[in-house]
Amino acid sequence: MLSSLFFHTRTTIPNSNDLQFSKLHSALTIGTSALNFKVNSQPTPPLKGHLRNRSVPRSQSSSDPQSYEEGDEETLVQDLRVPDHWLNPSKALEESEWLRVTLHKWLDDEYCPEATNIEISRVAANSYYRSLVEKQTDLGEILLKMARELESISYQESFHGAFSSANAAVDLIAQRIEQD
Repeated sequence: MLSSLFFHTRTTIPNSNDLQFSKLHSALTIGTSALNFKVNSQPTPPLKGHLRNRSVPRSQSSSDPQSYEEGDEETLVQDLRVPDHWLNPSKALEESEWLRVTLHKWLDDEYCPEATNIEISRVAANSYYRSLVEKQTDLGEILLKMARELESISYQESFHGAFSSANAAVDLIAQRIEQD
């Protein structure tokens, strides 16, 4: 379902011939414009590609019965999962160290080099390691746990925050899963 979203702007300048300008705030309109955007209210389709081989289907019922075809009562959502062989402690350590180095480089390249990036990548890597040795394979759960742990860092002088950092880390992990 497409909806329209309208923005209307008007540019005005003060009328300098009006002696009572400061009291009346009269203005002369010099132009108007309107922007019209089509907004899709349907959800974005699930990720497709070679991550599909690494995922487990999960049923999800719809809260909007009109958004699905007649007789289609549920859709399948793909859960992204870490490969089982990454759960071995030695492989978990290797993967978490990879994440620390890669995330630090990504943060420096994407934003700017700053001391906070070192701490972010360290906390994210430690969280990821603990998730793997605790046999947590669902990337959604890993993301939420990592975001909570990254909230312990001060982002006051940083260009990013806990959730954006965790999201970047999990995106890097998903790319690594594709390569495995």
